[in-house]
Amino acid sequence: MKKWVFGALLVVASGVLLAGCGLGTDTGASSDALTKDGKDVKTIVVGTGTQFPNICFIDDKGNLTGYDVELVKALDKKLPQYKFEFKTMDFSNLLLSLQTNKIDFVAHQMEVNDERKEKFLFNKEPYNVFPLQVAVNEKNTDIKSVADLAGKTAIVSATSNSAVYLEKYNKEHGDKINIVYSGTGNNDATNQIRTGRADATITTPFAVKLLNEQADAQQKVVGEPVLNSKVYFLLRKNESQLSDDLDGALKELKEEGVVSKLSKKWLGADYSVDF
Repeated sequence: MKKWVFGALLVVASGVLLAGCGLGTDTGASSDALTKDGKDVKTIVVGTGTQFPNICFIDDKGNLTGYDVELVKALDKKLPQYKFEFKTMDFSNLLLSLQTNKIDFVAHQMEVNDERKEKFLFNKEPYNVFPLQVAVNEKNTDIKSVADLAGKTAIVSATSNSAVYLEKYNKEHGDKINIVYSGTGNNDATNQIRTGRADATITTPFAVKLLNEQADAQQKVVGEPVLNSKVYFLLRKNESQLSDDLDGALKELKEEGVVSKLSKKWLGADYSVDF
């Protein structure tokens, strides 16, 4: 049984950062110090979060779990040449941590956009489809689609694809939406929508479902999906071998039905079928 490592709470000037073991060296977070069955094993530090319902979060027993987390664990079992260790942090810190070699790849529902493609490497095999919809307070009857956000306040996580989408939409439609950025993850957005300080967010149906069940979020999704993007792991550009290894293992897990099973368990439906 592998021991999964993630860090203790550190208070830093820029906000709250949950950091794990394995800070790594200037050449990368990975190391070659461990062995399995007498063979050299490379330790890979996987960056993820703790505040994304059903994807990567802390359960009521204090364990890091969710779709992305459990998928990475399944991949680790397929790849004996690696040992994966988790390092958790706020979503907005993931790309900087990857760029500065504090982590080796990101598992946090990373969708492709031009800015990320320019700086980083996506693996080739997607592991699910990520539907994004407008979410509002359950009592709200005025907002039925993204077009109805004109003159309203929408809250999203900085650097997320929800933010990228909304920023682009705003520029193309006269900057009519007041976009604000959450400071403490989904809980911040939940509280602001519940209290009326924000009118909407852009999120997934499965995130809304879990927040309603566990945090009394009082939200609903409205309209058609604004994005239906494929999701990948994000790596540094020089990690092509790790990327290829992840792809190979991921294809096997799909063929074995593991990806479909995890998707149904954590996301409520098989989001792996639209590939």
